[in-house]
Amino acid sequence: MEATDYCFSFFRRPIQNTEPLRAIGIVDVYRYVVGHYARPQAEALRSMASPADAKRYKAAHFDYCTFSGLFRKRNEKELIMHSGLMCLDFDHVEDMEMVKQQLLNHEYFDTELLFTSPSGNGLKWVIPVDLKGWEHSRFFKAVANCVRATGLPMVDMSGSDVARACFLPYDPQAYINPKYNEYVEENIFRPRLGECPF
Repeated sequence: MEATDYCFSFFRRPIQNTEPLRAIGIVDVYRYVVGHYARPQAEALRSMASPADAKRYKAAHFDYCTFSGLFRKRNEKELIMHSGLMCLDFDHVEDMEMVKQQLLNHEYFDTELLFTSPSGNGLKWVIPVDLKGWEHSRFFKAVANCVRATGLPMVDMSGSDVARACFLPYDPQAYINPKYNEYVEENIFRPRLGECPF
C-alpha cells in the first residue's frame, strides 16, 4: 500500500460514544500521540493506584480509534471496509526497550506505528496485513500465534475484534515508519471523512 492508503475511524471520548468523528490515517495518529492532546490524561492515569479507577478513567477521558477499520458505528456489523492494519496490544511489558527493538526488527511483520499504551506499561504495535479473504478474527489469532512463537510476550486477544477500540495516549517517543517522513514533515496528510482513497 501507499503511505496514504490506510484509513480508519477516529472517535472522541468517552468509550460509550460509538459514532466516529472522522476518518484518519497513520500520520494523524502519530501527530496526536506525540503531541500534547492526551498528556494531562496520561499523567493522571499513570498516577492512579487502583486498577479499577484507572480503567474507568481511561474509558471516560481518552479519545480512541479503530485501527482495523472504517465504521459507520463502532460495531462489527457497521464495518465499511477493513483498513489493512492490525493493532497488537502487549500488556505489562517488563523490558519496554528490548520488546520495542524486537518488534521493530521482526522478521515477518513491518511496523507502521509503535507507541506506549495509556497506562505506560504496555505497547501498541500497528502492522500491515493482507487478509487474503480471511476473517479478521481468524487472521488476528494466526498473527498472535506467530508473534508468540518468535519469543515475544503474549498478545492481548481482544484485538481479534475488528471493532476493537485503541485509546490514544501521549508518547513523545512514538515510532512511525520512515516511509511517512515526508508527510510528517510537510504536514500535508489530513484526510477527512469521505476523502479516503478507496
